[in-house]
Amino acid sequence: MRLLYTLMMCSWFCGSLAVPVQAQEVREETGEEAAHRHHPPQDQALHQKFYSGWHMPDNPALSCCNDADCYPTEIRYVDGKIYAKRREDGKYILIPAQKVERNRDNPDGRNHLCAPPPSAYGQPDIVYCFALGGAT
Repeated sequence: MRLLYTLMMCSWFCGSLAVPVQAQEVREETGEEAAHRHHPPQDQALHQKFYSGWHMPDNPALSCCNDADCYPTEIRYVDGKIYAKRREDGKYILIPAQKVERNRDNPDGRNHLCAPPPSAYGQPDIVYCFALGGAT
């Protein structure tokens, strides 16, 4: 049952581009903001290869989604727990221990997070996968 629920949630989050969003002020994006939202050109092939074969550490039958949901990120440690910065809103979200990759090296030594964008429907902060930079 949990597998079915997880598959449905991943499918819903990965395909939720048609979800209505709250009205936001329209403004022009700075070059730095655009670069932060997208993978640097020199890293695109490396990241795509890493993300395309990445599966959830706690459920290896499920993919971590794809290049659209995964990205390098900053982290903070608070009381021994890892929090990663979500790119869409800059919020640091808790990384559940079971979502931390321990069986695979990351491609570039940076921290990587796979997570859906924040939801207008008040969904909790969800993490598909996380890879800690450096030695794990």
